[in-house]
Amino acid sequence: MAKLKEKTLWFCSECGNDFPKWEGRCPSCGAWGTLVEEKVKTTSKGSLKAPLGVTPKSSPRKVSEIETADEPRIHMPSEELNRVLGGGLVPGSMVLIGGEPGIGKSTLVLQNILSIKSRRMLYVSGEESATQIKLRADRIGRMSDNCYVVTETSLENIFSHIEQIQPQLLIVDSIQTIASDEIESSAGSVSQVRECASRLLRYAKQSGVPVMLIGHINKEGSLAGPKVLEHIVDAVLQFEGDRQYMYRILRAVKNRFGNTSELGIYEMCQRGLREVTNPSEMLISQHEGEQLSGCAIGVTLEGIRPFLIEAQALVSTAAYGTPQRSVTGFDSKRMNMLLAVLEKRVGFKLAQKDVFLNIAGGLKVADPALDLAVIAAILSSNVDMAIPHRVCLSGEVGLSGEIRPVTRMEQRVREAEKLGMKMILIPRGSLKGVDLSKLAIEVVEVSKVEEAFRRLFA
Repeated sequence: MAKLKEKTLWFCSECGNDFPKWEGRCPSCGAWGTLVEEKVKTTSKGSLKAPLGVTPKSSPRKVSEIETADEPRIHMPSEELNRVLGGGLVPGSMVLIGGEPGIGKSTLVLQNILSIKSRRMLYVSGEESATQIKLRADRIGRMSDNCYVVTETSLENIFSHIEQIQPQLLIVDSIQTIASDEIESSAGSVSQVRECASRLLRYAKQSGVPVMLIGHINKEGSLAGPKVLEHIVDAVLQFEGDRQYMYRILRAVKNRFGNTSELGIYEMCQRGLREVTNPSEMLISQHEGEQLSGCAIGVTLEGIRPFLIEAQALVSTAAYGTPQRSVTGFDSKRMNMLLAVLEKRVGFKLAQKDVFLNIAGGLKVADPALDLAVIAAILSSNVDMAIPHRVCLSGEVGLSGEIRPVTRMEQRVREAEKLGMKMILIPRGSLKGVDLSKLAIEVVEVSKVEEAFRRLFA
């Protein structure tokens, strides 16, 4: 019988590698201050050798001889969740949903599984009591006789409940609260998270039951626990948004069964999360009766999903001599670059003026195609002239004042056309080979910033 030896190792909370002694910087990933001490039990070296005469269960096969089949996916009630997963939940897969505390991860999962009537599900909660989960179910107005709830943090007890219930879908909330009795370290440590996730993955692959894990994120915004947790699971979904706003975005950071460019948009309501199927109508203001300066509508992409968003700018004389630059939802360094382009290439003096920029809806946009809308909003506020109604813009602005092409321009134009826009300004040559006569929207191609301004404020 192999002897168990207890020793102390230092684990990196970022990459999961272990080391015999503490170091300020992880030798593997280079992160500082991430090594934590844990006691582990290991077997002697002799017991690690496989016994002779044991036949492995698997055998190597040629790639051409491997048969493939399209596995039927489990269709989730939320179409936005199906979109991000790539068409639904794959049997035997493990999906990790991460996000800040209180952002709505448990609500998203609970309102989906309570709407499934054809499968038996087990919801394991390590943070909340069964009464709290029942109160949340009452608040979102959903009930189900197929969903079993158990409050448990021991991995061994969880598998006992799994053997008793025989679920067809397993949810663990959250993975950082689960601990195995075979490891002496506390729940949430590197070794516990790695061991629990590995055993749950083994169960998912052997039984074909999909497993959904809910995880927290740390103050840097990445998933708490070792980086190896993201390598173990099949898909990592990030649920993000500002709790001061009502919008939430679900995006795929990793997906072995679909595209990582898709995203879903939700709105937090009193009765849970509501799907936003057309975010453009909610992210742009409807000013039918009045024309407001400082507002410009840009066509942006989140992943591969286009929508219209409103850029709001306010330019005023600096009251205290030192001009302010305040940005919400946009890169402040990029806005400073655009202001320099306006002053150097177009001739607008903004050095002694306060500039405030806001992206409506509380979203954070990194798409360079919003550059043209940003500078149009700034100029509109500076000259106090409103941009014509139902006009949108899309294009990247270069340092020489040229408007550069961006990706998926035809898709952006058709989204603007679908939402009733009358005119769109785009970089010249972006729609080569596209028949513009079939479009109901007027497409204006511009190559310079001053050319776009003359077209807007003629």
